[in-house]
Amino acid sequence: MRKTNRLTARQVATAPAGKRYADGGGLYLNRKRDGAHWEYQFTWRGREAVMGLGSAAALPLAAARELAASARTVRALGRNPLEEKRKGAADRPTFGSYAEKMIAKKQAELHNLKSFEQWAVTLRRHCAPFWEAPVSEIATEDVLRVLKPIWTEIPETASRLRGRIEAVIDSAMAMGDRSSANPARWKVHLKHLLPERKQLSRGHHAALPYPQMPEFMAQLATHAAIAARTLEFAIFTVARSGEVRGARWPEIDSDGALWTVPAERMKARKEHRVPLSSPALATLKAVAPLRTRDTDLVFPGARAGRPLSDVAMLKLLERMKYPDITGHGFRSSFRDWASEQTDFPHEICEMALAHAISNKAEAAYRRGDVLEKRRKLMDAWAEYCAGNEDQKVAPISAGRANG
Repeated sequence: MRKTNRLTARQVATAPAGKRYADGGGLYLNRKRDGAHWEYQFTWRGREAVMGLGSAAALPLAAARELAASARTVRALGRNPLEEKRKGAADRPTFGSYAEKMIAKKQAELHNLKSFEQWAVTLRRHCAPFWEAPVSEIATEDVLRVLKPIWTEIPETASRLRGRIEAVIDSAMAMGDRSSANPARWKVHLKHLLPERKQLSRGHHAALPYPQMPEFMAQLATHAAIAARTLEFAIFTVARSGEVRGARWPEIDSDGALWTVPAERMKARKEHRVPLSSPALATLKAVAPLRTRDTDLVFPGARAGRPLSDVAMLKLLERMKYPDITGHGFRSSFRDWASEQTDFPHEICEMALAHAISNKAEAAYRRGDVLEKRRKLMDAWAEYCAGNEDQKVAPISAGRANG
């Protein structure tokens, strides 16, 4: 029986998973269920050692034999092939180094703090297994190893992670630090290795039915945590979580009962004025003692100079026995209430939510922000949340919404 070159290209392609196949001279094909890769096994100072050579999908049998031959030469010269490989890898850019560059780039591009944090956390947490590996050596099995455990459990996170890994590796390819195909690409590659994800329904967040709002607000008022006041303010203003958590005292005009959110924190990149109802002003008065010289954040988090985390409000909802409700969902509660229980025109409600105007004709004549009309809407919403269900909401003319 031959001592070397035992395998054929066909055997490499068709060998059953779950076994290691010897080619001879210390070269092995290790075929696992999530892919196959080459290994060089040798003895160093009386102990068995294994050095990975690369993916069998990217590295043909002939090339693997050449790498194994080079490793045998290194060992024959009295050096440890594994240590020599690590020294060489130290001179090559790692996946982590390119990922950090991508994170820094996104920090400059993404104005939303939460979006940036998601970019950074997703990559650093899930890609830890190959963070320090040379970006030129990241293989299909490496990507599958981090995607498979979460692909069906948390599909949205998994999908975003795959796209971010692809972007990092693409940047390395653009800089000439990787020549082989991107193993994180979906259409021509991973699509054939991972199950198709079900189509997601976008734009819908778990919401509390509006008839339950008075009871919920009464319960919320009994909680003294900063997260409770943050959520309370978000509900009274029907603003997005990031807009509320990033609110700063200079944006608040208590005398004029107005909160002006700067364009850079708005989804539509346009300044948004929010009329403040009496309950909203009362919430601000409750958190005013938290203001210090170190920060002008209205709702500061536990870390100095940082806003309250969105997770804090989710945990609050869990403690209140509303684990399936999201903070963003209260905007839907408001919209349902406004549509079904009031005569406020559609455009007034949409502007209260700071929704973008898709109708070009409507956008052309809507010059103002209908502040005073929205103020009546916010006052009515606050009254409803307080439990004054008998309050009659005065109808507003459905004419032009400017002024």
